Formats: sequence, C-alpha cells, structure tokens
Amino acid sequence: MKELERHLGVSYPTARARFDALLSKIGIDRPAVVPEPTRVELMEQVARGEIDIDEALKRLESN
Repeated sequence: MKELERHLGVSYPTARARFDALLSKIGIDRPAVVPEPTRVELMEQVARGEIDIDEALKRLESN
C-alpha cells in the first residue's frame, strides 16, 4: 500500500479508498475499515501541506 501511496502521490487514506473502490468495481468487496494514521503518516501529511500542525495534534490526541 505504501508503494501505491507514493506512486499516486496521495495520503494513505486516499490510496486505500482508491484501492478499495477498484476492488469493488471488479467485484471484490472488503470491509471499509481504514486504520488511524500513524504519527509518521501524520507528520508526512503536515510536510506535504495536506494538514496543519493543529490538525495533526487533534488527530494524535483523539487516538
């Protein structure tokens, strides 16, 4: 999944959602359980400008 994330240039949740959509289109359904992003993933999202520091802190505190 990490390689797909890098290839598409998107966050893990976006890559996972796209992958799940593809599986669904070809008739392979799986539960839509998306794990909470890790600290490293949150920091990567901050570095890419997808979320700000305050949002990252909120997500860390909610876990």
